[in-house]
This record gives sequence, structure tokens and C-alpha cells, in this order.
Amino acid sequence: MREKSADALRTIGEMAEALGVRTHILRYWEEQFPMLKPLTRAGGRRLYRPEDVALLHNIHRLLYSEGYTVKGARRFLAEGEASTPVADAPVAAITAPVFDVAALYAVRDRLAAALAAA
Repeated sequence: MREKSADALRTIGEMAEALGVRTHILRYWEEQFPMLKPLTRAGGRRLYRPEDVALLHNIHRLLYSEGYTVKGARRFLAEGEASTPVADAPVAAITAPVFDVAALYAVRDRLAAALAAA
């Protein structure tokens, strides 16, 4: 399967897979973040433009990596403070998860071992 170009439109399924969330989460984010406006086609099919993809990655980072609430992330993005390397990165560079899962598992295992020793 060929890789899409950086400026290609993404479906909701592709974005859900890229972010590691379910599609209903993306629909919920559309309700909660007014700046997120994907194109909609016949039958309500959502298509995300490159700027929507970057915004979704920022929302995901704020909620899952930085621990913001939805309200806090919405306020952060609305105030225009989201000028981060992720926000400015080309779309092709941000399709991978923002965190290292193996490192998170290692931290979890060390914490579990410390709790068991205590």
C-alpha cells in the first residue's frame, strides 16, 4: 500500500488509527473544539485536511501526554499558545505517536516493582 502525500485528505478511520483512539473520540473532539472543522461529504463522511491533522495531533498531545482536561486544552488552543514543534511540523512528520510506548511500559514496570518491594 502506498503512503499518502502530506497534503492528502485523511479519513476519520485513518486519523483514529494514527492517533490510537476510536472514531467516536474524534467526533467528540469535533464537538468540544470549535476550531476543528473537517470537511464532510455525502453521508456525513469526514475528511481531515492537513491543518486538521496537525490540530488533532495537538489535541491528542495536550490530552494524553500533557494531562490537560478537554476544557483546559480548548482554552489553551483558543488562546493561540499551541505554537509547539508538533504544531509547526509538517503533517508527514507527525503521523507517528508523540510518546514512546516502550519507555512508558518500562516506567510502569519499575513503579510496580517499587510498590511490590515496599
